[in-house]
Amino acid sequence: MRRPLTIAGFAVALVLAILASLAVGAKSIPIGQVVDALFAYDPTQTDQVIIRELRLPRTVVGLLLGVARGAAGALMQAVTRNPLADPGILGVNAGAAFAVVLGIWKFGSGDVSTLVWFAFVGAAVASVVVYLLGSLGRGGSTPVRLALAGAALSALLFALTRAVTLLDQATLDQFRFWAVGSLSGRDMSIARTVGTFIAVGAAIAALLVRPLNALALGEEAAAGLGINVGVTRLGAGLAIVLLCGAAVAAVGPIAFVGLVVPHAVRAFVGPDQRWVMQGCALAGPTLLLACDTVGRVVARPGEIQVGIMTAAIGGPAFVFLVRRSRSVGL
Repeated sequence: MRRPLTIAGFAVALVLAILASLAVGAKSIPIGQVVDALFAYDPTQTDQVIIRELRLPRTVVGLLLGVARGAAGALMQAVTRNPLADPGILGVNAGAAFAVVLGIWKFGSGDVSTLVWFAFVGAAVASVVVYLLGSLGRGGSTPVRLALAGAALSALLFALTRAVTLLDQATLDQFRFWAVGSLSGRDMSIARTVGTFIAVGAAIAALLVRPLNALALGEEAAAGLGINVGVTRLGAGLAIVLLCGAAVAAVGPIAFVGLVVPHAVRAFVGPDQRWVMQGCALAGPTLLLACDTVGRVVARPGEIQVGIMTAAIGGPAFVFLVRRSRSVGL
């Protein structure tokens, strides 16, 4: 009974975060006008135009990307059995970002519908390289080896990305805004472009919750329970590439959401992936939208990009969660 109530609490928090994202900004708008803009739109009302044309697309994109980041983090931590696994730490974000920069540099494309394919390729290649590097030597892949391989590959790709942007001023100008991670200026066309990929990735993640629960017992135990470990890993990898590639192409490599959210959710619902995945799909967008809203408030009339806010809030939150987990023996 406790877990359904917890999931319901996450859902309520998400609704509040959505309302705050629509109502709060450089100009605060009453909730009544927000409701009217959604269900009884009057284009003669300036406040309603702001909500429909600017804040609603931004909120929808943040909602989709929060789901992608939260689910990808939960998948990655489950399939590697590494609580430090994260699209940023294991090099997936860096691979997608490098591929996007190459797309901008070589093809001059700034359209998300094109860049998303570069992001998928970069995320997939980085995932494979990190897994191969982490599997070298005796004992195969371990959480520590994967984390070290991911950190090394991320550092290399970060250096290559900076090198490319220094070679071309136009690429640097376009990359500079994208790399910091911002929901500002994102419209519904971006949501439509990445929404399909995120939906497919989330659906695959939902189908894998039971095999991932078995995999948590170890590969031999999972195989003994009739789970095809190879297929489970392949499906999880495909879902991670879809979720991370779409998210990075849309707004850049936003950090900490995929790392912090699964830890926070497991602290409330336990290790069962059936509940963890549901919780992450709700808590991920809640955190992302909350950070975006706070970034708009603390620097009025300007704003601080959501990528900066997630790092500023997610870092201390992660330290707190780790200390709390140790204190209760999780």
